[in-house]
Amino acid sequence: MELCYQNRRALFAKATAQGRKVTSGLALAGHIVNPIMDHVSPLDYAAYVVDEFDAQGRDEPFYVVDISRILAQHQVWLQNMPRVQPFYAVKCNNHKLLLTVLAALGCNFDCASKGEIEAVLELGVAPDRIIYANPCKTASYIKHAAARQVRMMTFDNEQELYKIMKLYPDAELVLRLAVSDPTAVCPLNLKFGCEPELAAPSLLKLAASLNANVVGISFHVGSGCRDPSAYAIGVAYARQMFDIGEQLGLQMRVLDLGGGFPGYKSHLSFETIADVINQSLDRYFPDGCGAQIIAEPGRFYAASAFTLCCTVIARTCVSAERVTKNEQDRDKLGYMYYINDGVYGSFNCILYDHVNPTGVPLKSTKRPTHPSAVWGPTCDSLDLVLPNVDLEEMDEGDWMVFQNMGAYTFAAGSEFNGFPRPDIRVIVTESDNAILHALFLPKNILVEPTQRCLVPESEDDRTSTTSSNESAFSAFSRGSFDSGTDPEIDQFS
Repeated sequence: MELCYQNRRALFAKATAQGRKVTSGLALAGHIVNPIMDHVSPLDYAAYVVDEFDAQGRDEPFYVVDISRILAQHQVWLQNMPRVQPFYAVKCNNHKLLLTVLAALGCNFDCASKGEIEAVLELGVAPDRIIYANPCKTASYIKHAAARQVRMMTFDNEQELYKIMKLYPDAELVLRLAVSDPTAVCPLNLKFGCEPELAAPSLLKLAASLNANVVGISFHVGSGCRDPSAYAIGVAYARQMFDIGEQLGLQMRVLDLGGGFPGYKSHLSFETIADVINQSLDRYFPDGCGAQIIAEPGRFYAASAFTLCCTVIARTCVSAERVTKNEQDRDKLGYMYYINDGVYGSFNCILYDHVNPTGVPLKSTKRPTHPSAVWGPTCDSLDLVLPNVDLEEMDEGDWMVFQNMGAYTFAAGSEFNGFPRPDIRVIVTESDNAILHALFLPKNILVEPTQRCLVPESEDDRTSTTSSNESAFSAFSRGSFDSGTDPEIDQFS
């Protein structure tokens, strides 16, 4: 695993204490990372970009991707579940920038297809840092995994076991149990997992008779877990399967806790889930037991790092009854707004992930609120983003902002009706920019430094700040860590 994140933090703290500061930005995975001052928020930066767009006559939607949020989430994970290795679920958001940062932080990867495996391997990630966590795999994809030496993969039925043994007998197999939170946003045991009382022991016996290399047990409580006790049930069942497997002569060494971890504040906190998991691990898989504990977080890392900004491309004044479906609102004023992203794009999460997004004007209009519906840009009446919400009155050309839009949005978006996917603008705080330098500069992943802090503190500063990506490269005039002063810092500079 890469140098742990806590040590990167320690390096930055030491550099700061000695008066050093990394103020240069970097180009990462084809995108310029714009350093911003620590007090500047993604919404502040979005407003800055919108001012730039307005001056250029541009109105396309865009994401603000906050690398500092990814780093913060990783720190939360390490602090709350230090024994559990994260294998990021690529399906949640496969943007190369996100995968690149997670790989550098030492995260491993949960892949479900040939394409996802290739996307991760192309980053230089070793194949033993991947679990092929799809219990029902295409035969040619199993052959591809064998060719690429991705050995660890899941199964949950006899036919899959026979197929893997035929095509990739050296694979390291993880048996997936049907353990689920029935109240989860997306329950998954309807499709995957074997029944743990009878079917799972039977499969382990079959695997042992075939000399299959079964190495562990996995489960997935469901995407968007609402009942943390499901993890405790899963860990208890996994302990039983470990014992049965070991009695059969199988080398059981991997426990995969699956996903379901929230990516931002909700009714169930990540810390609550972590507490339940840690107690269960202490009981059934105590420290020193020899088991490798892994999990498959997706939205935990991706959701809060992406903020989506869209333009109001049209509006219609209507009776509020048309929005609220309430006859008592017939004589009240309502609005229907049309924005340039919708359910065929980023907001596919409404259909596929059961999300109720929250959108507000990027800049307050200080006008009265009215019952409003917000529609996407396509010609399909299914393209409804917000069906009934009170919004400040907006005009065509105003901007709306949607936070926590990194999970199951970008990855499944299409260009239906010819509307392109949003581009991204990448930011990192000045403090965390030092960590990026420590993570990437030794590996020569970054191509060039850029100018410091593209969001100025005042309007006067703004007029003198170089705003375009092209001129940012030429505007660079500051270095990073001071080489040759402290060996503990220099080795990562």
